[in-house]
Amino acid sequence: MTAITRANQCKVESVMETNSPKRKLRSSSVQRQQSPVSTPVNWKSPRRCLNSSPKSPPEVNTEHVKTAKEALHISTAPTTIMCREDEQNKIFNFCKASVEQEKAGSLYVCGCPGTGKSLSMEKVKDQLAAWAAQSGLQLPDILSINCTSLANTSDIFTKIMGETQPKKKRNGSLTPLQHLRRLYSQKAESSCMKMKLIIADELDYLITKDKAVLHDLFMLTTFPFSRCILIGIANAIDLADRFLPRLQALNCKPQVVTYRAYSKEQILKILQQRLTGLPFVVFHSQALELCARKVAAVSGDMRKALCVCRNAIELLEAEIKASSKEQNHDDACDTPAPPELVKRSESQIVRLDHMAVALSKTFKSPAVETIQSLPQHQQIILCSVVKLVRGGKKDTTIGELNKSYMDICKSTLIPPVGSLELSNMFTVLNDQGLLKLGQSRDNKMRRVLLKVDEADVTFALQGIRFFRNCLAVN
Repeated sequence: MTAITRANQCKVESVMETNSPKRKLRSSSVQRQQSPVSTPVNWKSPRRCLNSSPKSPPEVNTEHVKTAKEALHISTAPTTIMCREDEQNKIFNFCKASVEQEKAGSLYVCGCPGTGKSLSMEKVKDQLAAWAAQSGLQLPDILSINCTSLANTSDIFTKIMGETQPKKKRNGSLTPLQHLRRLYSQKAESSCMKMKLIIADELDYLITKDKAVLHDLFMLTTFPFSRCILIGIANAIDLADRFLPRLQALNCKPQVVTYRAYSKEQILKILQQRLTGLPFVVFHSQALELCARKVAAVSGDMRKALCVCRNAIELLEAEIKASSKEQNHDDACDTPAPPELVKRSESQIVRLDHMAVALSKTFKSPAVETIQSLPQHQQIILCSVVKLVRGGKKDTTIGELNKSYMDICKSTLIPPVGSLELSNMFTVLNDQGLLKLGQSRDNKMRRVLLKVDEADVTFALQGIRFFRNCLAVN
C-alpha cells in the first residue's frame, strides 16, 4: 500500500509540474493583452465600439440634428418645386398672357391642404418678375391677401383700394367696392394705372362668411377698363361645382387649376430632394417609404409628411440621449453595454420603428388602433397574411395561413395555439372586419382576404421589434 501511495503522489506531482508552465503562459498572455504597450485586440468591448474612449458615451450631433430639421421645416422653401411643374406653368402662363395683353382675368387655384398651392405662387411671382425684366414689360403691382386675417370680409376691397389709389384722392361718400367699380369703369383714369395682380389666399373664408363678397371680388375683373388680375387660392375643391355656375351667369367665371393630393412616389421624391444636400444620412430608406406610403394613403399632405419626419428625428435624438445616460451608468458600474444598444447608438439614423411611432402620433385610424389592441397570436396571424399576399396576390387559403403561422411561431420559439383555438381566432378577425373568410367544404381550402390596407398592419405593428422582423422583406 505504501508503495502504491508513493507511486500515486509521484504521478500527481509529475502532472502538476507538466501543467504549471501552461498556467503561467495563460497568465502572461492576459497580462500582455492588458499592457498599454501591447498590440490592440481585434474585438472591441461595447463601450469601445461606441466611441474611442470607454468613458465617452455616444452624443447627439446637435449640428446634424439642427441641419436636418431645418431642411425638413415647412418654412424652408426648396429651390425648385417638384411634382408641380404643370400646375405652376399654367398659373405663370395665365399671368404672362394677362400682362402682355393688358387684360384683366381671374384664376381659381384649388386643392387639399399641403399640396403646394401657396409655395407655387411664390415661385410664380419670382418667375413673373424675371420674365418682366427680361422682356422689358412693366411688372404689375402684386398684392397678397390672406383672407383669414380680415376682420370683415368686405375689408378685402379696402385693402385693394388702399393699394390702388391713395386715400386723399378718394371720394369719401363711396365705399371701397363702389370706388373700385367706378375706377374700373372709366377709361381716362385707368389708362395711366398699372396692372394689379391680386393673390387672395384662403379664399374659403369668403365662401363660408359671405358669398356676395366672393361674387363682387370676381366681378371686378369684368369691368371694361379693369386692371385686375385675380388669383384666388382655396382648399375647397368643390367650389367649382357650387359657385362657378353663379359666377358664369355673372360673366366672371374664372379659369381653374386643381392641385391633386401627392402620391406616395411624389412624397418620397420631395423628401429625398430636401435631404439630398445633406452630407450625412438621416433616414433609413424603408423609414422614408413608410412615411410616404402612410401620408399618401391618409391625405397626401406634404406638410404632414415633413412634420412626421421631424418628429422621427426628435425620437432618435431622445433615444440617443437616453442611451448616453445608460452608458454613463454602465461606465460607473464598469459593466458592458448591451449589444443592441451598441448597434443602435452606432447607427444614429432614423429607423423604421422611429417613423412608425412618429406616424402613430400624427395619424390614428380605427383599423390601426384595433390591430394594436389585438392579442399577440392574432397579430401574428395578420403578419402571416401580409407576408402571404405580398407580390400582387389578392388572397390566400386557411391551409397556407396555418403553415405560415406555425413557421413564425417555430422560428421565434413562441408556443403556437391549438388548431381549434386558431380557427376561432380566424373567426374573430373576420367579425372585426380585418379578414374575410370564404366558404369551402374543405376548411383548409377556404380563401382568406385581408380587408384592411397592408400599410395599416405594417404601421400598427412596426414599433415592436418582433413584428418588425416578421414583416421584414427577405
